Amino acid sequence: MKIAILSRNENLYSTRRLKEACIERGHEVDIIDTLHCYMDITSSRPAVRFHGEELPQYDAIIPRIGASVTFYGTAVARQFEMMGTFNINESVAISRSRDKLRSLQLLSRKGIGLPRTGFACKPDNIKDLIKNVGGAPLVIKLLEGTQGIGVVLADTAKAAESIIEAFMGLKANILVQEYIKEAGGADIRCLVVGGSVVAAMKRQGEEGEFRSNLHRGGSAEIVKLTKEERATAVNAAKAMGLNFCGVDLLRSHNGPMVMEVNSSPGLEGIETATGLDVAKKVIEFIEKNAKFNANKTRGRG
Repeated sequence: MKIAILSRNENLYSTRRLKEACIERGHEVDIIDTLHCYMDITSSRPAVRFHGEELPQYDAIIPRIGASVTFYGTAVARQFEMMGTFNINESVAISRSRDKLRSLQLLSRKGIGLPRTGFACKPDNIKDLIKNVGGAPLVIKLLEGTQGIGVVLADTAKAAESIIEAFMGLKANILVQEYIKEAGGADIRCLVVGGSVVAAMKRQGEEGEFRSNLHRGGSAEIVKLTKEERATAVNAAKAMGLNFCGVDLLRSHNGPMVMEVNSSPGLEGIETATGLDVAKKVIEFIEKNAKFNANKTRGRG
């Protein structure tokens, strides 16, 4: 097969591992910088051009699109879909997952466990907004935040009001969420490929830090999932329409709760913690499912 990895940096661990897995399984692979692609969308035959040449017809693409380039990255992915190329994570699904509010609404509609969440626009809604998610302590999140940036824990209602007013004064879109104290600053990252959890790790924040992101100094270890946790992760991926994603869960008194579904999950932390070859699982899924025009939306979404 001929596979393209859409990535801005070929030296990133995840990009490198996916390339290695392609080569090990006998496939031809190109790494293409998404932002250096440009599209021929005036022709009756859609095409993607790169460095002055038209790219060949690929059997599959693996989009590794960072949050900062979501708009252009999904446009490029959509162009490949219009050309009939199989996309492991379709452009529509990536867009869904990157919009935190939309993704929570979709998960809620499917009855998937979530922390109680509020969203508002006007400052006069603040007190009721706080009350509606169970009061302080509570978590305030920027909609556009990544890797724990823009996530604040407010210990008191007064502190929460001040933080929310400050964010709203900056015209920032925020979510207010119930704080799951019993999680103890830990979450579980489940790596889902093709409707199955292929690896899972527990991430623990540093002492005094409620955010468990590895980028913020958290640690990771292998974890055994319950049947309910495994089903929640799979159902969350399905609700987003993602074949390859990371689902972040919290263990609560009310069962597993989904914090986020990541359409471009890093492989380094989870492969290191579990010793599993996740990249190989991704390529195996592509081998079984990559067919011409096999995308559900076919670039229409």
